[in-house]
Amino acid sequence: MAGNTSIDIRIPPALLPADGRFGCGPSKVRPEALAALSRATEIGTSHRADPVRSLVRRLRSGLTELFGLPAGWEVALGNGGSVVFWDVASFGLIERRSQHLSFGEFSARFAATVAAAPHLEEPEVIEAPPGALPVAKGAPGLDAYALTQNETSTGVMAPLARPAGADGDALVLVDATSAAGGIPFDPSEVDAYYFAPQKCFASDGGLWVALLSPAALTRIEAIKASGRWVPGSLDLADALEQSRRNQTVNTPAVATLFLFVHQLEWLLAGGGMHFAAARCRASSGHLYGWAHQSTFAHPFVANPEERSTVVGTVDFDPAVDASAVCAALRANGIVDTEPYRKLGRNQMRVGMYPAVDPADVEALTACVDYVVSALG
Repeated sequence: MAGNTSIDIRIPPALLPADGRFGCGPSKVRPEALAALSRATEIGTSHRADPVRSLVRRLRSGLTELFGLPAGWEVALGNGGSVVFWDVASFGLIERRSQHLSFGEFSARFAATVAAAPHLEEPEVIEAPPGALPVAKGAPGLDAYALTQNETSTGVMAPLARPAGADGDALVLVDATSAAGGIPFDPSEVDAYYFAPQKCFASDGGLWVALLSPAALTRIEAIKASGRWVPGSLDLADALEQSRRNQTVNTPAVATLFLFVHQLEWLLAGGGMHFAAARCRASSGHLYGWAHQSTFAHPFVANPEERSTVVGTVDFDPAVDASAVCAALRANGIVDTEPYRKLGRNQMRVGMYPAVDPADVEALTACVDYVVSALG
C-alpha cells in the first residue's frame, strides 16, 4: 500500500478528536496555558527580578510536592534541556566510571556522550534491541548507573531500582524526560532524576531540571572540591547554587518557565501524580486494547509490563502502509503520529502525556480505523 499518501481522505467530523495533537515531544500545550501566557506580565522582564524568580520558586516547590521528595532533596535547573544535562552529569555527577542501559536512541546517546568524555573511563554499556529492556547489574568500581525511565523513541517503560550489588556510594541517574510528571517513581531508588519540560509538563524545550538526593549533592560537592575543570555553562555546582536563589545561571526562556509552572500547578490542582498517571493509563489502556483487538495493528513492545503509558508504539501489518495512514491523519488535523525517524518501522507513535485528553486517544483510534478502511 506504499505510495498512497496522496489519496484524499476526509474523516467525518464526528469522528475527529477535539484536539489532534499527539506529538511525543514537544507535546500538546493546553489552550488554557497558551491563553494565560498571552497575559503573562513576566514575559519581557528581568530573570533576576522577583516576578521571574517567583516562577522558579513555584516550580521548585511544586516539583517537590508533586514527586513527594524526601527531606534533604533539592531541585536544580538550568538551560539546554536533557541533552545538555548529559554533559552536565558527565562533569558533575560521574566520578570515574558508569554503567548505562542502552535500549533506544536517547539512552544510547547518553552512553556515547560519556564514552567521549576524556576525563572519564570507558563506560560499561548493557544493550537491548529496540522494543526490549536490558537490566542493570551492580559491579564493584562503578560509581554511577544511568537508567532511562521511558525510552521515547521506542515506547519502552522501565522500572527504577538500585542495582543489586552496586557499591554503597554509587549514584543512580535517571533520564526521565518523557516520564517525569506522567509515570510515578520512588525517590529512594534514585539519586538524580532529570528531565526537560516539553513532554508531560506541556511546555517548550530548552530547560533541564534535576531532582537531587543528598548523596547526589555530596557527589557534586566532592567533584567541585577535587578541582576538576568544568565549563562554566555545565557547572552543576553553580547551577545548584543559583537554583537555591530561585534563578538560573544564564537567562532562561521565560515563556517556557511560565508554561512549565502552569502545567505543574494544573497537575497539582487535579490531584498530583495520581491524577496525572491515571490520565496516562486511561489513554494507553485504550490504545493497547484497540491494538490487541485490531485486525491490522499490534503493540510494538512485546512485554505488557514494559509498554509505556506515555508514549505508545503500535506496529501495522505490512499490508497497511503506516506512512499513508499518518499522512491522511495529518491532512485531517491529527498530527505527529509518525514513528521515530531512526527506528524505521511500519508503525505509529502516540504521545499520551497528561495534557492529552483520553477521549481524544479514543477518537484517534476510530479515525485510524476509518482511514485504513478508506485506503482499502
